Amino acid sequence: MEVKEYIKNLVKKAGIAQKIAENFDQKKVDELSSACAWFCCKEDFRKRIAAKLVEESRMGVEADKAMKIYNKVKGCYAGMKNEISVGIVERDYEKQLAKYIKPMGVIGVLLPVTNGEATPMVKALWALKSRNAIILAPHPRAKETCALIVEYIRSILKKYGAPEDLVLCIEPEHVSTETSNELLKAVDFNVATGGTPMVKVAYSSGIPTIGVGTGNATTYIDPSADIMDAAEKIMRSKIFDNSSSCSSENNVIVHKDIYDDVINAFEKAGAYIIRDKSAEKEKLQKALWPDWPEKILLNRDIAAANLKKIAEISGIVIPENKKFILAEENGGIGRDFPLTGEKLSLVSSLIRAENFDDALNKMEEILEYQGKGHSCGIHANNDELVNKMALRMKVSRILVNQPQTLGNSGAWFNGLPNTMSLGCSTWGNNSTGKNLTWHDIVNYTIVSWPFDPRQPEDDDLFPAEIRAANL
Repeated sequence: MEVKEYIKNLVKKAGIAQKIAENFDQKKVDELSSACAWFCCKEDFRKRIAAKLVEESRMGVEADKAMKIYNKVKGCYAGMKNEISVGIVERDYEKQLAKYIKPMGVIGVLLPVTNGEATPMVKALWALKSRNAIILAPHPRAKETCALIVEYIRSILKKYGAPEDLVLCIEPEHVSTETSNELLKAVDFNVATGGTPMVKVAYSSGIPTIGVGTGNATTYIDPSADIMDAAEKIMRSKIFDNSSSCSSENNVIVHKDIYDDVINAFEKAGAYIIRDKSAEKEKLQKALWPDWPEKILLNRDIAAANLKKIAEISGIVIPENKKFILAEENGGIGRDFPLTGEKLSLVSSLIRAENFDDALNKMEEILEYQGKGHSCGIHANNDELVNKMALRMKVSRILVNQPQTLGNSGAWFNGLPNTMSLGCSTWGNNSTGKNLTWHDIVNYTIVSWPFDPRQPEDDDLFPAEIRAANL
């Protein structure tokens, strides 16, 4: 079947189902979203999907993926549970305004391979809560996993008397770049989660789109920090799902006064330290980017691979008790020093800073190279430093004394909304900097009633010194 015809039929099926869902009352919406979340959190299902994705994508860790599904699905449902998604959601009696919430229609969703387990489930939850239909476009290395997830969710919808076509995906035999691009042009709205090239394609589709940017999370460790606590948290963040997350700490900047102590702490936490200007560092860099300096293309076989695989590819001997690599990079930042970019692997750069201002300068330079708008972190017990970083860094979120992989997208230990899509603001070529939720795929109608005019007097509105000034 021709690609255009295939997508046309898929969107038609989703549209018919969505028209039915558009008339659901709040009770029905809540029943469906609750059931979807509950059954997706079931341990046997989570483990089956995690195992399938690791097998299919050759990336990540089964146990971590199963836990990711549980935390993200449960967290997203907890955030939406008591929220109104039908009818009037807001009433302002003083201004005589009422806000009505409405679905957008059929949503096209581009999925990343790195989070091909939890993202489809979270997006399905979004659709059910908002009374939209969704069509998922999986990565070729996650297409079978996506099909299993969709089949399972459709069985939940059938059990609770809802149209199964509210959740669809491009079927494995039809998955291709051409099919995904055609989908982007045929739906009512697009959500693109993945690398910058993918997001740019979605934005150029001619259909309203919300996308997320490139990660290159960088964190700073200050002398005021609990050094061992910082090392342990960064380690936990770095090794989760073999560092498949865009929030994984790619660069660790350390104040010179505690540099040696931090290295010792990281070694205790399981880091293998690779020193500057060493043969090991050259081998590692060549393994990560085989075509550098002509091209900076990450070696697919290293992305989200275990440490043993990285050691084999790079020819480095790493003791079995080590968990990740910290490679010193004090020569510079940017394209000539690719270790300061996103690595999507169990590798982070370690950078020395002369003082806090130098740390901010280096962090800023790193973000200008890659990752502007996404996130950064700080390990410090000094809110003045946090404030200085927040005022200066062009990022959408800053985590204080937290593991970024486990915290950026919302967690039980912070107040950020749970999500699988992180906006990076205009700094990262995105239209939003929020942790995206179901609220981002709905429309609103505002109803206004008249009241007696309330125009303020000029004397009350404008300051006296402004009114007295002359141009």
